[in-house]
Amino acid sequence: MTAAALGARLLQTRWFVRAPILLFRARLGFLFGHRLLLLEHVGRKSGQPRYVALETVARPTPTTLVIASGFGSRAQWYRNLLAHPACHVTIAFHYRTPATARPLTPDETNSVLTEYQQAHPRAYHHLSAIIESAISDTIDNVPLIELTLSP
Repeated sequence: MTAAALGARLLQTRWFVRAPILLFRARLGFLFGHRLLLLEHVGRKSGQPRYVALETVARPTPTTLVIASGFGSRAQWYRNLLAHPACHVTIAFHYRTPATARPLTPDETNSVLTEYQQAHPRAYHHLSAIIESAISDTIDNVPLIELTLSP
């Protein structure tokens, strides 16, 4: 099994991807720094709060974060944000900050991914292999969401 296949399998293992949520809920999100965030969003059908831990791809401004949907447009959190863009973000020492989500255009996505690749070439290489193994598509087709934090 390749490292990419193993990474893709881990990302599809529920306990593995949900483990950071427990740390965020215990107010230990600062352990992840600004690299990982907890996104609280609303289920598009249930209307219930939902939680997912995600890596930040970029932080263009102090009040703007960019996140990637590693499972493409089929990810539930991604579909929920399209239906209900109002959400809350917990990152570092900032707990449940209100935010608004906006999908990036293909040109904006290309720009962000190019910057990420230049800033983190090894991480980009490994993450792109994992994501491409998980979704059977190229990383260029991964949708990105911009989160604008409210003051």
